[in-house]
Amino acid sequence: MDLTLGPKAVTVREAAHGLRPVVERLAQLERHDLSEFRGYIPGPDGMFAFDNLPSFFTDPDRRAYLIHHGPTLAGFTLTYRLPDDAASIYSFFIIRALRRQGVGSRAAQELLRLQPGPWAICFQEVNKGAARFWRRVAPAAVGLVWREEQRPVPPPFPADMPPDTWLLLDTAKPASGSPA
Repeated sequence: MDLTLGPKAVTVREAAHGLRPVVERLAQLERHDLSEFRGYIPGPDGMFAFDNLPSFFTDPDRRAYLIHHGPTLAGFTLTYRLPDDAASIYSFFIIRALRRQGVGSRAAQELLRLQPGPWAICFQEVNKGAARFWRRVAPAAVGLVWREEQRPVPPPFPADMPPDTWLLLDTAKPASGSPA
């Protein structure tokens, strides 16, 4: 199998309901990766719980996307709308064989273009790879017009968890200014 980045396009396409099993399988890999930071443990059947995943195929404020590198399935992402109408990323996953090759960055920028307007992207600082990744994506997408803030982690996560870091940006505004 060819794993070189080369001129292959990175595409992000909304996953139709019939592709839900594909997203569910990829979500197991994502949950495994996050188990290091979130303490996810598989159930007796060997599967990680992801109870709200079906809502990304039924709720009009949520979307599931598949990411491809050329014809190769590369990952998935789930988005949702916050009460202030900003788009947010619930999950973003690229398979390990395609990481650090620009696939994730190109996919993230394409995702931000697909839903122009305000975005609020959160991560935990303990996940250093995610922190570096999103802090590179924000200026690539909007230049210097973005800011960071800390917010408490919402339930059902424990109240004593460190706060989330949120990157706030608007892909519909011209890129200028300076980061906060």
